[in-house]
Amino acid sequence: MPALASATPVTFILTADPVASRAFYAETLGLPLGPQDAFATVYDLGHCILRVTEIPGFTAGPHPVLGWKVDDIAASVAALTANGVAFTIYEGFGQDALGIWTAPGGAAKVAWFNDPDGNVLSLTQS
Repeated sequence: MPALASATPVTFILTADPVASRAFYAETLGLPLGPQDAFATVYDLGHCILRVTEIPGFTAGPHPVLGWKVDDIAASVAALTANGVAFTIYEGFGQDALGIWTAPGGAAKVAWFNDPDGNVLSLTQS
């Protein structure tokens, strides 16, 4: 059996609009573009590969599908906001004006945003 613990993970995000998705991930988020083929647009996430795959008629679910752990969530939110990303404020979560939720006790902070297909993405500082 292969040693999966040392293998490079691959994560998948689905899209109904690959043109809008590519503009968002490559330009808005600034992710390095990797190889492309007829099946997916690939991005290099450092220690992980992201494959964004077209599925006609795809509708995103309500839960996060990909997130990033960041050192300074407020600075990351500000930078992405300046690049056109809108952060989601969930009613009743008690997020701050930037859309950042702080876990009870302050051990973690999380902010959520959507890609053009409505896939929920997140930033976490812990």
